[in-house]
Amino acid sequence: MQQTLQIQPNAIENLGVDDLVEILLPAFPRLSPVEQKVSLQIHRLLARGHRLDRQCVADSLRMPLERIDKILNRLWGIHYDRQKRIIAYWGLSIRKTPHRFEVGGQTMYTWCAWDTLFLPEILRTGARIDSLCATTDSPIRLTISPERVEHIQPKHAVISFLTPDAARVKEDVVGHFCSSVHFFESEQAGLVWIGQHAGTFLLTIDEAYILGRKINASLYRDV
Repeated sequence: MQQTLQIQPNAIENLGVDDLVEILLPAFPRLSPVEQKVSLQIHRLLARGHRLDRQCVADSLRMPLERIDKILNRLWGIHYDRQKRIIAYWGLSIRKTPHRFEVGGQTMYTWCAWDTLFLPEILRTGARIDSLCATTDSPIRLTISPERVEHIQPKHAVISFLTPDAARVKEDVVGHFCSSVHFFESEQAGLVWIGQHAGTFLLTIDEAYILGRKINASLYRDV
């Protein structure tokens, strides 16, 4: 793994990937084994590219709708349409965002740059990502498999990150976390952006990918 990039003095320094795991975990729901299965299934069903109703989730898992309702009603990080169908779930979205995420023949989107790195493992398939540098608008393209980062263009691209406030993330994960997590074509381009956004710092793509796998392992430890 590459060494952590040097970041500006007003950012959090000297954090390793394992440190970030401990900081990030409280911002995610703590899932029971059954909830872990439901969470994974929602991601995989939504990745088919269609709005997802709760009955479909229940039928696919052969679980009572009442139980699915109880689980989803206590979780956050879910976006619904007016018919209460799921249109986005923990980073994976049907609605267009700056981060295009092609998976399983479907064009999906993600809430932030980091989502593109940890979702392929959850979905058990590779993905092609098209995004933009948040400083220069230059194209960023990646190919991610469930096991590794396959391709990065440009090769020195980096990602911004933020250590989140768990309570604020529960209120609005997109506004209080995802809005600070972007791709940049180079460290220099990233430093320009984090210099204007207190509390943010840079990770290499490899570091962010490994961080995602560690978070996945913690969230879905039983399945």
